[in-house]
Amino acid sequence: MKFATLPAYLEHWAGECPDKVWLKDLLPEGSRDVTWSEAAATVDAMAAMLEHRFGHGERIALLSRNCAHWFLADLAIIKSGNITVSMFTTLPASTAQYILDFCETRVLFVGETSNWEAVRQVLPEGITLIALPGVELEEPHLKWETLLAEWRGKSPGYVCQPDDVMSLVFTSGTTGLPKGVIQTHASNLIPINRFRGTFGIRDEARYFSYLPLSHIAERQIVEFSSLMCCGEVSFSQGLETLAADLQRTRPHMFFGPPRVWEQLRQAVTAKFGGTDALEAALAQDSKAVGTMILENLGLDQVEYCLVAAAPTPPALIHWWDRLGLSLMEGFGQTEAMGVIVSGHDSRRIGSIGKPIGEVEYRITDEGELLVRAEGCTPGYYRQPDKTAELIRDGWLHTGDKARVDEDGFIYLTGRVKDYFKTIQGKFVAPPPIESEFARNPHTEQHCLLGRGYSKTVMVAVLNEAARQLTAASGKRAEQEIEQAISEAAENLNGTLEKHARIGAVILTSEEWTIDNEILTPTLKIRRDKVEARYGELAEALARQAAEEKSLLLHWAD
Repeated sequence: MKFATLPAYLEHWAGECPDKVWLKDLLPEGSRDVTWSEAAATVDAMAAMLEHRFGHGERIALLSRNCAHWFLADLAIIKSGNITVSMFTTLPASTAQYILDFCETRVLFVGETSNWEAVRQVLPEGITLIALPGVELEEPHLKWETLLAEWRGKSPGYVCQPDDVMSLVFTSGTTGLPKGVIQTHASNLIPINRFRGTFGIRDEARYFSYLPLSHIAERQIVEFSSLMCCGEVSFSQGLETLAADLQRTRPHMFFGPPRVWEQLRQAVTAKFGGTDALEAALAQDSKAVGTMILENLGLDQVEYCLVAAAPTPPALIHWWDRLGLSLMEGFGQTEAMGVIVSGHDSRRIGSIGKPIGEVEYRITDEGELLVRAEGCTPGYYRQPDKTAELIRDGWLHTGDKARVDEDGFIYLTGRVKDYFKTIQGKFVAPPPIESEFARNPHTEQHCLLGRGYSKTVMVAVLNEAARQLTAASGKRAEQEIEQAISEAAENLNGTLEKHARIGAVILTSEEWTIDNEILTPTLKIRRDKVEARYGELAEALARQAAEEKSLLLHWAD
């Protein structure tokens, strides 16, 4: 069953299976459930209210942790003919203010959010606040429950169309200010249909919602996909219960960026008492141990497991393969979702896969990946100049550099803007070098610097095991780590052209996070932030390494 708009699916399932549970807010014991008929009635009532109070075409922001009411508020905004502006719960005040002002936001739905103290200081004058259930605000506001009681039984007069602008999704902003990517019903439904048609994702699948719904991937892969296939969605209670919630849900479809898979690997290793203990167990019976680990994680019933959003070290994928879980690499961006993906019968580690459905691609003389397909964004909100840069002659310029092998598998080699020239005037592509360096056993986050340097410099964050080792054994552990890192860098340098070789490694135990603003809300590394923090030191080390013709290691902490 295919419909052209998102609310049409909700109406369909409310009629077909009214008492079936769609949404489950997990609680310490049990869950707070919402059936399809309850969801449809709630969305109708709140959409009627929004239409009556604010008309159509208004930008209405949504700021909340993942929960059932995120879906309900989102669909009410959409069904009323208005536009959802999805906001991350980790945004700093400056970015939140930019988005709210840029969109001329008139209404803000507020749920539980960790950044409310920051956001409340930058609210636009005259904005209407609507508090989701369970939220108390000091500012004048309307309550969801009161509005729902007042408008229950009513529905909006607006009829959604496939090309309606239904959302603005702001990019992560790894360089400069975030851009508002225009999303329509078609730009969401077409990619999901393309993906489901290619990989045969089951009807009535189970989904687990834990990544920010303000990001297009979580919204398409969980919210809208469940809407299309009559799925069931369980919402995580929070980071502290993530493992237990995942085990309770046992999803059929699961998505996680590389950082999530690295953290899960560390958790598994720690539970076994270290890498050596895990290796010994796997050597004895890899199949049984792998099955046990996946069952304990709640990933034993996953039918398709996607990893995307940032470069994934092949070593990480091989590690999960040994446990019996195939991470499928893929490519999509807020501007063009579900265009190139790996499948169980079309997978090559290190490759993002092949185009799916009717998607076309080409690689320019400069090495940039271009795609052409239905279901891409029409452009950027109020930025015609940026839209003209993005879409030229029908081709969407992804900003990613890529290559293709003899069998048609596509490999990303870095972002166009991430490439830099060393002092020799030759280009260096950081991601492949970072990916190879990540094979060493002691570091987990990496960023290669070198713009205008005499040598390139790797900045690397120690993983949890290495941090514990240095804390317990001090200088002896540092020497052991230094030797392993030096060997990794020297071996890697042997495979690189002279201008790209690593001259120094900066080691730090300070994890890069969203809070310290080195990671974006979607867990991508902000290279400019790393450069701002370590650039002066890195350039000095690069100069010294070139003069001494030796590899240098520096502990930043």
